[in-house]
Amino acid sequence: MSGPESFSFTVGTRLEGRHGRSGVIATPHGSIATPAFIPVGTKATVKAVLPETMRELGAQALLANAYHLYLQPGADIVDEAGGLSAFMNWPGPTFTDSGGFQVMSLGVGFKKVLAMEAVDVRSDDVIAPGKERLATVDDDGVTFRSHLDGSAHRFTPEVSMGIQHQLGADIMFAFDELTTLLNTRAYQERSVQRTHEWAQRCIDEHERLTTARTHRPYQALFAVIQGAQYEDLRRKACRGLESIRGSAGTGFDGYGIGGALEKHNLGATVGWCSDELPEDKPRHMLGISEPEDIFTAIENGADTFDCVNPSRVARNAAIYLDTGRFNINTSRFRRDFTPIDENCDCYTCANYTRAYIHHLFKAKEMLASTLCTIHNERFTVRLVDRIRHSIEGGYFDEHKAETLGRWGKGKAFREHDGAGPQG
Repeated sequence: MSGPESFSFTVGTRLEGRHGRSGVIATPHGSIATPAFIPVGTKATVKAVLPETMRELGAQALLANAYHLYLQPGADIVDEAGGLSAFMNWPGPTFTDSGGFQVMSLGVGFKKVLAMEAVDVRSDDVIAPGKERLATVDDDGVTFRSHLDGSAHRFTPEVSMGIQHQLGADIMFAFDELTTLLNTRAYQERSVQRTHEWAQRCIDEHERLTTARTHRPYQALFAVIQGAQYEDLRRKACRGLESIRGSAGTGFDGYGIGGALEKHNLGATVGWCSDELPEDKPRHMLGISEPEDIFTAIENGADTFDCVNPSRVARNAAIYLDTGRFNINTSRFRRDFTPIDENCDCYTCANYTRAYIHHLFKAKEMLASTLCTIHNERFTVRLVDRIRHSIEGGYFDEHKAETLGRWGKGKAFREHDGAGPQG
């Protein structure tokens, strides 16, 4: 099927008294059982790991970045290859973001907005200390310089839609303005309105390109909800985006909850959005992967979410266990001939020891990143799979308490034992 009917979302089991639920997202490249973690393959690859391996470790879909693929190799090349799935030899569903996060987060030098804390500022010209501004926002779009070579580029809603249609992912996102918690309330208000106006332009261009590109499978379009830490702005953004219709009367296929938010307010923020959004459309949470954040997002209504963290920290020797994270390149693992995790079913844990992986990091061998990424991605995928099963089996609360209890005890032990950094 190549029309909108090839994309759907079916709600399964609901958490009583809460927005959390299981479900199934159907796409032209297959179905996604939700809740689901979507590993990030930034440049059409999960760094250091084969796409076939990602399938073997249980990933249901992958997310790539429109900004990076636009700069290299170019969206036209991906289109000529048959789209993202064919280009990267990944048979399952794919997501692409709009490019907005990368354009503006790289432009102001902030990378992990979730960890930022709100402070009182007088200026909206927010930029990280020691960073040069690479992006400028106006009502029509964003002018920016490539982080690769400094060349000048411009993204508008129409440009983003054109790039993402060429990339050909099953699910893509409307172009939005990323703000930080450092922006003033007045600027956040203007930004929510600007994102709303861009969303209308995105859906209009999406309709036009869908009609023009009937030789490609239908691509679902998700709107992105901004509003930072403000409840009224988040709710207003949801209502406004849900009201948008294209000339053919179609609305958005789903919603992404994005932008800066306070970690301690994650559950409330997702809940505000779930209150306002329709039950029959999926909700994607952009950029989370820590177990406590995953449980919080899911029970408040997130169906899917992505994050680079499992692979990023793996390349820096940080390993996930049920009891927390530890760094495998510390000296105490030189003669540890046990698996990373005896209870893990991943390829790495079945075949390699902590001592060997410790050696690979010390020797600066690339295989270290591959083996640790396989484990961390499997850990995160399996964590979310188990949460989904707990929702469907009616034991979510017990499973949450048990899982986070182990995770919390491990963190407390490591802080006392001094066994490496946690970040």
